[in-house]
Amino acid sequence: MTETNSRTADIRRMARTDEPAATALLACLLLDLFSLKAESIRINRDQYSLNSLNGFFDADGQSFFFKFHQEEGEEAMSGEYYRADILARAGLPVDQPLYMSVLPGEQILIYRRRSDPRFSDVLRALDLQPDPAAESKAVAAETALSARVLSVYLESLHEVTPQEVAAEPIHRLFHDRLTDPQSGAIPGGRYKSFYVDQQFVLPGVDLDWETFSRARIVINDRRYRHSFGELFELASIRLRPDRLADAGGVVAHGDAHNANVWYRETDGRAQLSYFDPAFAGQNVPTLLAEVKTTFHNVFAHPLWLYDPADAEKRFSGLARYEAGTLFLETNWDLSVVRAKLLDVKADNVWRPLLSALDARGMLPKDWRHVIRLALFLCPTLVMNIRAGASTHNPTSSLIAIASAVMVGSEPETGDDRMSLFLERVDPDLGLGSKS
Repeated sequence: MTETNSRTADIRRMARTDEPAATALLACLLLDLFSLKAESIRINRDQYSLNSLNGFFDADGQSFFFKFHQEEGEEAMSGEYYRADILARAGLPVDQPLYMSVLPGEQILIYRRRSDPRFSDVLRALDLQPDPAAESKAVAAETALSARVLSVYLESLHEVTPQEVAAEPIHRLFHDRLTDPQSGAIPGGRYKSFYVDQQFVLPGVDLDWETFSRARIVINDRRYRHSFGELFELASIRLRPDRLADAGGVVAHGDAHNANVWYRETDGRAQLSYFDPAFAGQNVPTLLAEVKTTFHNVFAHPLWLYDPADAEKRFSGLARYEAGTLFLETNWDLSVVRAKLLDVKADNVWRPLLSALDARGMLPKDWRHVIRLALFLCPTLVMNIRAGASTHNPTSSLIAIASAVMVGSEPETGDDRMSLFLERVDPDLGLGSKS
């Protein structure tokens, strides 16, 4: 099966312009795969579903929630989607699907329908309307989940071979998006189609790829070490699957952004649980395990990645290009609740995990570099962040570029949120790493 006749790819494509055709094809898929006669199919218009589709339907007197992830060229990729049993056996709170298909091009999960909100929706409301009591409840829920995640990481941490690591599906979120799915050529995949030979329109400047990719970048008067193009080049080398076995492997969800997390309140307390474990694995490279969660639940907010039009209304941006340097200015910053969640990630997951690696002689000397490059790929390859190429406008594109470079590259002088975060999680101020 090729992507051109992948039914999930066709459904996702049709849903953008012809929802009746998409729902009809989805009904056929559900009937063929699960013998479910789906009725009242509703496809969600969801800003968080950048590479997936979800919605609701009724069948056999029950209400269901469906979701599938669809990656370009997935039929030619190795590995297997959707291994919720791995997470459940490890003791993580995860919804088990009632029906599941892992057939190439027809990979889909069916859950019982829940009335609980996703954690992403709860936090977005707090971004827009701060509420200290609600923030405290949300942060407490995140802290409790992080404790369970850390426990699983520490219990499952083990040495892995390059072959074991390379077989994990999590690379589809990182290195595979840099490469051509057929030939493996770099630049390829999303990296090439999104950015190479394209125009970059920002408030005040319009640059071609060659100029933009090589420009030194200054963000709010802070100069950064690497250009946008250099970060892609470095990531294509260091994040190769066969080079990520040096920090061992763990059991992990791998893609636990908060649109894949249910938020449930009982007796005045909130609890979180996962769903959609499309990239779960037993040998997930340790330094990648918490990257998507950290970026998409913290640095992607407020608004700019998932709600670019709203970000344009709330934040400003200005760019200028002079003698090989791109100057970016913006008043965007993390909201109060996102900053608190970053502290939780630092203190309750990253620092103790890195300390465990260090104690076992498994912490690579360049661990900061690995984490930064993986964080850089989160926004740049989850969607096209060029203005006009997707939902992004010049202002949100500027914020996206600034955020990506900030997490990906060290500042030449001074500190920013990312460098302070890495100092906070450093197990021994950088002194205890293996060579």
